[in-house]
Amino acid sequence: MNPPDLKTVAMTPRLHDYLLSHVEPPDPVQRQLISITATLGDAAEMQVPHEQAAFLTLLTRLIRAQRIVEVGTFTGYSTLALALGMPPAGRLITCDLSAEWARIAQDAWRDAGVADRIELRLGPAAETLRGLPETANIDLVFLDADKVGYIDYWEQLVPRLRPGGVLLADNVFYYGEAADDEPVGNAAAIDAFNRHVRADDRVDSVMLPIADGLTLARKHDS
Repeated sequence: MNPPDLKTVAMTPRLHDYLLSHVEPPDPVQRQLISITATLGDAAEMQVPHEQAAFLTLLTRLIRAQRIVEVGTFTGYSTLALALGMPPAGRLITCDLSAEWARIAQDAWRDAGVADRIELRLGPAAETLRGLPETANIDLVFLDADKVGYIDYWEQLVPRLRPGGVLLADNVFYYGEAADDEPVGNAAAIDAFNRHVRADDRVDSVMLPIADGLTLARKHDS
């Protein structure tokens, strides 16, 4: 039995199936994108799981986000989830380095009818973010890219969030390795990022046990 202050349940395959049975299932475009991404081998693990995508869509709707920035596109599943939660007039900037993966993403966005909401910017994300106006008033950010860059991306994005804006950072557990006594490599970068967020008095934040860990932060109103 877990101690009274530890109520998180370990995710087993059976429980995961149960969870998915209570989430809106992938639509045909999403199913196709999942299948195409699976052919990429080990890289496919970078795609967010469907339950996380459903969370992104719902959160986008909840805060009525119209200006979104995503760092880390991959094959566009999370981008698609965010775009599906936006109104038609919304605009989403997504940053990545791979033109090959981006072509897969763009096909899916077109098939889903949301391509006109999405602006793909290929190149180093740090440069793209620095080029955004300081008065961008971003509603929502999703950060899911190279882990050593997280702190830099955070520092570029928090000032550009509107008061009350939300920033999500993925993989904050880093396979559980961020909690090691002496994390190394990407796990060490994530641990440093987590400490950075916790010490940032510009935001309120909470770390959620969704997939590989997801931090949700809200910028203070003033």
